[in-house]
Amino acid sequence: MKNEIQVNGEKKTEDELKDQLYQQPNTNILGYRLRLNLYNMAKQNADSSYRAWLERKPGRHEHLRRLLSEKQVQRLGKSFLVSGLSSFLKRVGEPPVVVDPYRVRKSANRLSAYYYKKGFFRNKVGYSIDTLEGKKAQVTYNIITGRPYIIDTLTAFIETPALDSLYNLSKTESMVKPGKQYNETDFAGERERLTTYFRNRGAYRFQQNFIRYIIDTVTSPYKANVDLVIDNETIRRGDSTTVRPFKLYKISSVNIHIKNPSAEGQPIDTVRYKGFNLISPGRLNYRPKAITDAVFLSPGSPFADFRRTLTLRYVNNLKVFFYPSIQFVEDTTDVSGSSLITNIYLNPRKKYRFNVTADFTHSNIQDFGIQGSLGLSIRNIFRGAEILDLSTRGNIGSSRDLAIQDKSFFNVSEYGADAKLSFPRIFFPFKTDRIISKEMIPSSLLSLGVSRQRNIGLDKENFTGILSYNWSPRRNSRVTARYDLFNIQYIRNVNAGAFFRVYESSYNRLNDIARANQAQVNPAYFDQDNNLTIGDGGTDGFIADVQSGNITLNEEDKKNVNSIEERRQRLTENNLIFSSNFTYTTSTRQNLTDNTFFIFKTKLETAGNTLGLLSSLTNNNNRSASGNLTFLDVEYSQYAKVELDLIKHFDLRRGTVLAMRAFGGIAIPYGNSNSIPFARSYFAGGSNDNRAWQSYRLGPGRTGGRNDFNEANLKLAYSAELRFNLFGKMNGAIFGDLGNIWNVLDEVDDPNFTFNGFSSFKDLALGTGFGLRYDFSFFVVRFDVGFKTYNPGRPENDRWLKEYNFSNAVLNVGINYPF
Repeated sequence: MKNEIQVNGEKKTEDELKDQLYQQPNTNILGYRLRLNLYNMAKQNADSSYRAWLERKPGRHEHLRRLLSEKQVQRLGKSFLVSGLSSFLKRVGEPPVVVDPYRVRKSANRLSAYYYKKGFFRNKVGYSIDTLEGKKAQVTYNIITGRPYIIDTLTAFIETPALDSLYNLSKTESMVKPGKQYNETDFAGERERLTTYFRNRGAYRFQQNFIRYIIDTVTSPYKANVDLVIDNETIRRGDSTTVRPFKLYKISSVNIHIKNPSAEGQPIDTVRYKGFNLISPGRLNYRPKAITDAVFLSPGSPFADFRRTLTLRYVNNLKVFFYPSIQFVEDTTDVSGSSLITNIYLNPRKKYRFNVTADFTHSNIQDFGIQGSLGLSIRNIFRGAEILDLSTRGNIGSSRDLAIQDKSFFNVSEYGADAKLSFPRIFFPFKTDRIISKEMIPSSLLSLGVSRQRNIGLDKENFTGILSYNWSPRRNSRVTARYDLFNIQYIRNVNAGAFFRVYESSYNRLNDIARANQAQVNPAYFDQDNNLTIGDGGTDGFIADVQSGNITLNEEDKKNVNSIEERRQRLTENNLIFSSNFTYTTSTRQNLTDNTFFIFKTKLETAGNTLGLLSSLTNNNNRSASGNLTFLDVEYSQYAKVELDLIKHFDLRRGTVLAMRAFGGIAIPYGNSNSIPFARSYFAGGSNDNRAWQSYRLGPGRTGGRNDFNEANLKLAYSAELRFNLFGKMNGAIFGDLGNIWNVLDEVDDPNFTFNGFSSFKDLALGTGFGLRYDFSFFVVRFDVGFKTYNPGRPENDRWLKEYNFSNAVLNVGINYPF
């Protein structure tokens, strides 16, 4: 069937209107009704068909009974091949939608009610059912809205003087205003606004159902006179009922009850701190300030519902208690009856928690790997709700990489340890309350880590230290900010001499140049297979001879040798990165089932400025062989980095979602650096990027990914993905990924690598493909197949669809959605 809605003679396709209809057409995927066709493939009466098949030929039933037994014959009829397949197809498929006149009539009534709520009180809805070819039908709904009713006057009748005064202070913010078209949504919104407004100003007992409207549409044609009525509070005690004005309450006292399972039965310990009463069996295990900082319902303050919500959020954010409970009771010692006693109940989590994980992995480096971690969390370690996390991690794997000389099965490994200490406040020597108030729920994280690799790349040692601050600039927790005061990373390449064994593409290019000019090259540089040996007596000697002029090459070959040497020096040098960064994230996502939202994230980072200032203040002039300043005999990186990341989801209804992501990032070296450290540069390709290319295999620019691990300092990316349900928990997707990386404002000047203005947009690579996803509720397993649709690495007139086949496709396996 097909639905068509016409409003005042104009065809309408809004989803909000379609949602009013009780009967919808069968779902489709780009016009193909997959679930309907699956349903039609099933036998409608598989059991009856099987029994008819048994009796169709004389002796068939008896023959099978003698061969299998009667019980097996009956069981065969219920097997997957006979009836189970049909049951499965019916279950995952979708029966055809048959036009039901009763439901059509209900849909018409619902459309009428929809427009009535929008102020079209005299609307008329008719419908017609037209038959089409192929046993199909079209239902057309014709709606004549008529003139809408406009709000003429709004009069408030509020019996409680205190509420009346509050209302008059905020009535300019009312969602129901004279001159505005009548809309029931505005009335519901105004009820919610007033309830929140009153409860945040002391009206503890006020609820939405105390607000009612009287609407008069008789006095004036197409005009509505609205009376907003709020009666006094009704109190029921037993069988009697009394009426009194609403009271605006204040908090007279706050009692914080902290459960202590290890001290049950011991005398109650009560600590009074800044007007708060902290009550605990036995000795109080927390510093009072750590608890009271999380409570916004202070003694003497007016009752405000948002302070209750804020307290719940802050206490829960401490992660040392289970979700708290807050109760209010009237203070009987207050003769005015307008005071509340606040009781907060906190149930501590276990002080110690052990974490053990294990997993199997696969990557570009490892064919097979086993990784695991062992961790210990200690809550409230310094009695200030701090949490100390200690963990060790390790990974052993098998790799067939030719650069790895160890041929045992488990020939690569990585291990490390981390220590993280979190504070539920800003950890800083000076007070920061005026900048970041406690209403922003601030926290601090101090993290130290060390790791070591073996037979992975250049066998790096990695040392990290981070002090970061997190807070919510607004009451809305969906807006977050993070500032890393310092983010220190020291990377030491233990096996720098293995560069040409690890980066084979660089070696192959160098070897080809040497063999092409073999007459000038020292024969001792070659092995018995006429290839350059790796080390001082081969690759290093050849490069040195080229750069000293002992070997004369053409300009192109000399440029390539210098480029290879620059890359080797950059990737084998030890890196000291002393950076600070600020990240601001805003999101409109309500929950995990929300399919209409956006997330915007921006990040600013600078590195090396602190060490540069320190060098100038101390007159430090220690320099490396390349002439750059050093700190502890290591060149430090200096750069500025900016990133913008936008994710937007559109709910197309009925299980279909359009998801998009746009990313742009640039890192510019300056001062003590002429390039970006490999660890902070950008790469393209992979399961969460352009899925038609493997990680590090795309770019830079139009170079075609000639290196083993391609990276650069500018990245642009855009992805769009149409997600839809196939059947049950199996979902599908069709996607397109556009993007690339380039070098810009650094040491690279080859136009094939660099971004050269608008002309470089033709270097954007396009990958398209499809995917399958199975939803396990708590995570999603994802399979995506990407095809190179436009490859900028190919000759300019040979880029479109030349590798659009399964032999050049890339299979991506991932957990959860790419964005």
